[in-house]
Amino acid sequence: MGTTFSVGRRYARAGHVRSLTISSSVVTALVLDEDGATYRSRIATRAFSAADWARIERALAQEAIHAAKLLAGQLPDDLDRILGGFGLSLFPQSLADLVMDCDCPGWQKPCRHLTAACYVLAESFDNDPFGILAWRGKGRDELLEQLRAHRVSALTHLAAKGEPEHTAGPTAGFWTAGPRLPEPVAPLPGTVVRSDAMLDQLDALELTVGRFEVGDLLRDAYRTLGCEAKDPAGTVEGNRG
Repeated sequence: MGTTFSVGRRYARAGHVRSLTISSSVVTALVLDEDGATYRSRIATRAFSAADWARIERALAQEAIHAAKLLAGQLPDDLDRILGGFGLSLFPQSLADLVMDCDCPGWQKPCRHLTAACYVLAESFDNDPFGILAWRGKGRDELLEQLRAHRVSALTHLAAKGEPEHTAGPTAGFWTAGPRLPEPVAPLPGTVVRSDAMLDQLDALELTVGRFEVGDLLRDAYRTLGCEAKDPAGTVEGNRG
């Protein structure tokens, strides 16, 4: 058996596997032998049933991150955990979970053609993890279409009930207006409102730049740009000099 696997690995590395086709439950490979003959090798495993896939799809559709991972060409990190919850496993656990067949004249199974096909199959799963899903009975496009249908159905149900999809979390109430600000208090009669009043609280008034007093420059700017409030007599406080 050890020699068979070493020869199969050498066949795989040398490119003797001329084609590999993955379909529901069956992988078919055409393997070139050293004698120039080409043999058809088949590796079969049990595809998940329609009921199994329905449960898997519902579980995946419950979390948007799963669909996002699949759309990005990645399998969800916890896919094995989800499958394990249904008594399923993504990968065959032993040779007993596989049925192998090759039309070569050799009596040993797996033969070198089958082992070469297994090595290339494992490499194909590394390059495209959706191949294992197709082998288990559900291609990528079909799975994503089912997940979209589940998500749309869930959103439609929530909309019909008048509920948002997510009602909790750190952003809950983000778009809700806060309490109304109090109305501004009107000045007392006879009060003169100066736009430069705030400058009285600043230490900058004591600074001097060259021959200019910073306080005077700021006060002139505030009075020029600000709108002075009139007193009840209709007068405006003029510049003080």
